[in-house]
Amino acid sequence: MTHKKLCLLLLCSVIVLSGWAQSDSLQAALDTAKNQYKVKALNEFFRAYHEKDPARAVGYAREALNLATEINDKKGQAAAYNNLGIAYKTQGALDKALEYYLTSLRIYESLTNKEGIATTKSNIATIYSMKKDYGQAMKYMEASYALFVEMRDEDKIIRSMNNLGNLHSEIQLYEKAMSYFSQAYQLSEKKGNIYADPLMNMGNLYFRQNNYQRAVENYEKALELERKSNNKLGALNIIINLGITYTKAKQPKPAQIYLDEALLLSNELQAYAFHPTIYKTIAENYSNLGKWKEAYEAQLKYDETREKIYGEESTRNIAQMEMIMEFQQKDKEFDLLKQQDEITKLELRNSRLFIVLFILAGLVVLGALNFYFHRRKIRRV
Repeated sequence: MTHKKLCLLLLCSVIVLSGWAQSDSLQAALDTAKNQYKVKALNEFFRAYHEKDPARAVGYAREALNLATEINDKKGQAAAYNNLGIAYKTQGALDKALEYYLTSLRIYESLTNKEGIATTKSNIATIYSMKKDYGQAMKYMEASYALFVEMRDEDKIIRSMNNLGNLHSEIQLYEKAMSYFSQAYQLSEKKGNIYADPLMNMGNLYFRQNNYQRAVENYEKALELERKSNNKLGALNIIINLGITYTKAKQPKPAQIYLDEALLLSNELQAYAFHPTIYKTIAENYSNLGKWKEAYEAQLKYDETREKIYGEESTRNIAQMEMIMEFQQKDKEFDLLKQQDEITKLELRNSRLFIVLFILAGLVVLGALNFYFHRRKIRRV
């Protein structure tokens, strides 16, 4: 990469992250980048905008994928597929998200790109966790964590610890979950960059243990961090948790404030995967207020959105994609075995030919020696 192109990429990242550039200047910056450098910049723009402006972020990811495909930039393609998987997961299209993740994983594996493999496996684990398939989720997440530890990537290790803690919490191994969250929090403190996720996850554990006061304390600390960093998606998750906690604590007024905010923010971010949880909690909270009609309507919304996101059709699609991936892997293994078998056969044929030639050469030598000694015998006579 030339110094000029490197500076251009850094400039693009700074412009996006600082949030002060207008769309025209952003497009102008992108237009000056070429080929794989532009693909990389577009993928970086997706990550910068995903939590603030998801629709705009998806546009960058699709542009990155189209360009990467056109110029055969495999690494750029894998990153774009992964980014699109993230976008579809946020929208609640879990089967589509998994399709993109699996495609990304296949490309990263062909490139032997450890960071890409680890990141994508972590994302795949998230899909299985959302589908309550904790065995598959644990398999992918542990594989991802092991790779990040091998690479000594502390930021990714922190995120993996959080994800592993969440999985252990889901299967009610609370002590192990708290250990992961505590380690993640301590490591982020050591780095001097405190993450909101460990605090939120600790709040989740306290919630599961019905310690609502401690849960709210952790949620509020985490929410403050997310608001400071303008992480709207992270803030949305915590706002929902606060709404749920106040609902369970039979404090309907603050609960409804948080739930109304969560619904507005999820629509703004097109984060439709959160809708079933929000509507279910709204129904429960209206019941606490004695508003039975509103509770019933919210329950209907919950049933509708839940079936759309977590229904049998989505589960079937995911199972089919897994089966296709397994068949493709078997085909690769079969092709490899066929190639190895052909090589073995060729080597065997070569060995046999060598032996035949060796024997023929020996016979020729013996024949020549026999002819030589026979001629000498004749001369003596």
